[in-house]
Amino acid sequence: MITKEIAAAGTSIWLDDLSRAKLTGSDSLSLPSRIKNSGVVGVTTNPSIFNAAITGSADYAADIARLKSHSPEEIVKKLTTDDVRKACDLFSEIYSQSSGVDGRVSIEVDPRLAHDTATTIAEGKDLWQIVNRPNLMIKVPATLAGLPAITELIASGISVNVTLIFSCQRYEQVIDAFIAGIEEALQRGNDASRIHSVASFFISRIDTAVDQQLKIINTTQSLKLLGQAAIANAVLAYELFLKKSNSARWTKFSAAGAHMQRPLWASTGVKDPAYDDTRYVMQLIAPHTVNTMPQSTLDAVLDHGKFYGNTVTPAIEKSHLLLAALTKTGISLNSITDQLEIDGVASFAKAWQSLLDDVDKVRSA
Repeated sequence: MITKEIAAAGTSIWLDDLSRAKLTGSDSLSLPSRIKNSGVVGVTTNPSIFNAAITGSADYAADIARLKSHSPEEIVKKLTTDDVRKACDLFSEIYSQSSGVDGRVSIEVDPRLAHDTATTIAEGKDLWQIVNRPNLMIKVPATLAGLPAITELIASGISVNVTLIFSCQRYEQVIDAFIAGIEEALQRGNDASRIHSVASFFISRIDTAVDQQLKIINTTQSLKLLGQAAIANAVLAYELFLKKSNSARWTKFSAAGAHMQRPLWASTGVKDPAYDDTRYVMQLIAPHTVNTMPQSTLDAVLDHGKFYGNTVTPAIEKSHLLLAALTKTGISLNSITDQLEIDGVASFAKAWQSLLDDVDKVRSA
């Protein structure tokens, strides 16, 4: 099976989806089936996923009615943490067998807190205590305010999934925040070997934004660059990961049992139907990486994905040239990724608020 080849090459397959139906179902789309038959070794969630799961199903209506005396925020926290805890339990064997590398389930802090360091830290610690599972990861947006929160949560012995990373510049800040957290964790006497982290580097949204500008420029050179920016950007992020992993500073912490933060390829569903729907998986295979896929992308990989081995490391030099060509064409990738971060935070906050509003309507009915 192709998922075994992907895993053997060093890329862990996580599912970017969770709902009560998937937790309790018995069909091929259920989480137990995905774990058993599709090579899935982890799950990520986000506010949009929970919004779709809870508002798009009657599965939660009884619980909302039972909790109607509570605030919408309290109800949503109860529903989401219950689902995540059950998912953690489904992955407990994988977590144990992989020594904590996989078998992970992520839950995100309230996205409305993305620019509030102190409250993000408090929310992360609260979610960690409520779910109370060692294979949990707390998801924190990679905003400037999120960086010190990442350091503090890691230092407190909490595993973290850093989300909404679009640029290599911000990614380097994320790695540095993680390493600072590991250093502080060791100073506090925490067991660094039990702390794991991933850095969720977003893919498809970059091609969508860059391609739009390339089409506006509409020259022979610009059109040749369509659909190449996102993967090249990710390849250079991986180059940065290799550099940081081999640094003298990290080697010291690695010797103390710490685990380097792994790059995670997120937003790997292809937005443009003209592109191969497995490209953001099969062209991003490399050791020590994770690819979290929506259900449709995982199904496409299982159906017709073609495995070429490590497709990232051999593409490093070409990716430098490609991004240089983008700049020469007039594309400012930094401007695009800055806006994507702003839009990503706003989108998740909007989905979360929509979920709270819908729960409030059901609660009040």
